[in-house]
Amino acid sequence: MKNNIYKFVFFLLISSTMMANVSLPNIFSDNMVLQRNSEVKIWGWANPKEEIKLASSWNNQEYKTVANNQAKWEITIKTPEAGGPFAISIKGYNEVVLKNILIGEVWLCSGQSNMEMSVSWGIDDGEEEMKNATNPNIRFFTVPKLTATSPQNNLLGNWTESTPETMKYFSAIGYFFAKRLREDLKNVPIGLISSNWGGTPAEIWMPEEVVNNDPLLLENAKKLNEQEYGPRQPGRAYNAMIYPIVGFKIAGTLWYQGESNVGSLVYDKTLGALITSWRKEWNDNFPFYYVQIAPFKTGSNNFSNVTVRNSQRKLLKEVPKTGMVVISDISDTIDIHPKNKKSVGIRLANLALKETYKTNSNLVNGPLFKEVKIEKNKAIVSFDYADGLYFKDKKSNQFEVAGSDGVFYTAEASIKNNEVILTSKKVSSPAKVRFAWGNTTQSDLFNKANLPASCFTTEGF
Repeated sequence: MKNNIYKFVFFLLISSTMMANVSLPNIFSDNMVLQRNSEVKIWGWANPKEEIKLASSWNNQEYKTVANNQAKWEITIKTPEAGGPFAISIKGYNEVVLKNILIGEVWLCSGQSNMEMSVSWGIDDGEEEMKNATNPNIRFFTVPKLTATSPQNNLLGNWTESTPETMKYFSAIGYFFAKRLREDLKNVPIGLISSNWGGTPAEIWMPEEVVNNDPLLLENAKKLNEQEYGPRQPGRAYNAMIYPIVGFKIAGTLWYQGESNVGSLVYDKTLGALITSWRKEWNDNFPFYYVQIAPFKTGSNNFSNVTVRNSQRKLLKEVPKTGMVVISDISDTIDIHPKNKKSVGIRLANLALKETYKTNSNLVNGPLFKEVKIEKNKAIVSFDYADGLYFKDKKSNQFEVAGSDGVFYTAEASIKNNEVILTSKKVSSPAKVRFAWGNTTQSDLFNKANLPASCFTTEGF
């Protein structure tokens, strides 16, 4: 009997100690990067009514709060210009000290396998890049693959410095993005959060209610077939792999996904809903830069892959503060995982350096369809980012025109004043135009930055 009493008292002591301990989500750990020149939220748990004191070493300022009746607390602190390493102390009944913290730029890298793909998968020149990956000013946080039926408070993981060993298994696109950023931003540390799952559709990456409350998205989500290698139910990855880090201050998001939504006719609406929901949850209209999926032979439908790519193009005008990189020139139509990840990361970084950081004045976008004018038997197509338009092989057979009957024929194409002029002997009065309209068609139209044009169709723009 005495033994049982002792055990019970010991259990109470242990339980009260555990409850009293100040603790933080794993996204706050040694080696982390916090967003510079910002108001950054830090949160955690403690006993209800427990006073929490936080001190940051960069300004020796102390912040105070009290844990609420849900045993949660949060404090907003101001971060300085880039630098470090620093420390943060959080005191309640106990003390937690976070060390080797850098202040810099934080980016979330998300999507499916092409964003997840690392040197360990066998990318181009991966082994050589890995040897030179030691950089304490680039930090990684990898989110493990998990699902949940409801939003979770925490996830496993910790921040690590870039070394050959850590870089080998981290998102290669993310790493090359960070490396390129540092060339222009000089001594600014870069923190990358990688939250990816191969073979997953966009619907699992947004709150379930966003899909359920939109008849168009819900109808489309019901067409998603179960797969043995990943979840397909709306919200499942969001709950476990995004929600726990919502509120962690980021500079923006990099996204590479869409292959698992091939077949969808509304991918622009789907991804648009995801972007809007993330910005709402973060309460931050951060930039969202994404990769147009690569041309690839997909099933028996000649236009299922290109339809998603066209949706990604359309999204640029539908959702503000978005940007897209086109990679048809560095893709492999028989490999759904193109191995040139360095160029993809650099193109994303160049976009961010121009649009977010304003340090890059170069042309960073491939030509994007702007409008078409019909003059008698000619269709004259103009583009944004059209400086120095040229055809890769001097001429192009990738443009098609159709009359009012909607039947498309290959057009003769020429370039004049950075516009493309189209004619076809089979179409006397053009009404519609499309370009590079095929699952495996790799664009042959480039601008002076040697960046390829996106596919497009004037049907629905």
